[in-house]
Amino acid sequence: MTAYLAEYAWVGGRVEPDVRIEVADGRFGAVTPGSPDPSATRLTGLVLPGLANAHSHAFHRALRGRTHHDRGSFWTWRELMYRVAGRLDPDNYFTLARAVYGEMALAGITCVGEFHYLHHGPDGTPYADPNAMGHALIAAAAAAGIRITLLDTVYLTAGVDGTPLDGVQRRFSDGSYDGWHARFDRLRGGAGVRIGAALHSVRAAPVEGMATFARRTDGLPVHVHLSEQPAENEQCQAVHGCSPAELLDTMGVWQPMTTAVHATHLTDADRDLLAGQYVCLCPTTERDLADGIGPARALADAGATLTLGSDSHAVIDLFEEARGVELDERLATRRRGHFGAGELLRAATATGHASLGWPDAGEIATGQRADLVAVSLSSARTAGIDPAGVLFAATAADVTDVVVDGRPVVTGGRHHAMDVPRLLRETIEGVLR
Repeated sequence: MTAYLAEYAWVGGRVEPDVRIEVADGRFGAVTPGSPDPSATRLTGLVLPGLANAHSHAFHRALRGRTHHDRGSFWTWRELMYRVAGRLDPDNYFTLARAVYGEMALAGITCVGEFHYLHHGPDGTPYADPNAMGHALIAAAAAAGIRITLLDTVYLTAGVDGTPLDGVQRRFSDGSYDGWHARFDRLRGGAGVRIGAALHSVRAAPVEGMATFARRTDGLPVHVHLSEQPAENEQCQAVHGCSPAELLDTMGVWQPMTTAVHATHLTDADRDLLAGQYVCLCPTTERDLADGIGPARALADAGATLTLGSDSHAVIDLFEEARGVELDERLATRRRGHFGAGELLRAATATGHASLGWPDAGEIATGQRADLVAVSLSSARTAGIDPAGVLFAATAADVTDVVVDGRPVVTGGRHHAMDVPRLLRETIEGVLR
């Protein structure tokens, strides 16, 4: 048994001082506020539960700082993304993802939902192990010391009208839903791994087969990009006579473990359909790609459960994602005070973990997975703040210590297993060379 003493900790929905936290076999034992223990390992600052990054495309990290120089749109950004996608193989994807997940660990993220569609070789030919790319991601997360839910993705067409895939997109496809399922059935996880599924979008997942997919994946974490762009809604209306949310509803995709990612451009009827669903917001990516501002407060009020993701990794900072939800609402409505700190932190922790198939993570409470994130209260950003306001002041750079399933992964701001900045620099330069 290991005992930690948190200077402050977020326990039971509020900040408590001098919290003694016992950890044994990767789980929390007794959690006792107001219990100074000089023999315990001290964690200074505010200690939070582990953060959950519910939506990630690891290879997009190579684009950071490289797509901002010209005007354009989501669609022009996507062409640059395809160039990177064409240069990855199981070896260099493992190396890149390991560094990206290392950056996540430094940011206090203890679990990632990886929305994975780089399945085959650049020309669409399967590798000897047809899941070589997925297994590379699983190994990368283990090497970085964080948990992963691999959301293996159906990606079969280039448009709602069934336009065939071309160029590098061919590596995304299994040819059919049956082909996808045959490969999906061979995926293997292990400790710290959940296997989930995804429909890329109504652009990439044909309606024929959706209902069977929904039945086959019932009970698993299932994610789908939804209404990220107005063009997607317009195309779906033209081909199917309904919105993407309505189409997915008709096909039975909206199940208790289904997450709608983005949900930016919704009708009132769409919003009502998402009552009871997880909705993953990715404010820094939606901002970076000029996608728009999603109806976060209206979704929450309708009964949706919000989670957060860093998506394209324009930044990897769940503090920025969390406050982005509130601040974007302020821009859209010209009013303040839509989400409290507790609501935002829950989206970044417990509900994110639950949406990824880890309902026993995201709280500092007896029996939960022992994930801890210490945030400095003495940096230039956080000095003098009320600890309860840390989500509106701190950045990922203020994370000092991270424990995942009872194992220290980051101490004093340094990753135990790797020099993350060096690996990111070397790996991205290698991929782009």
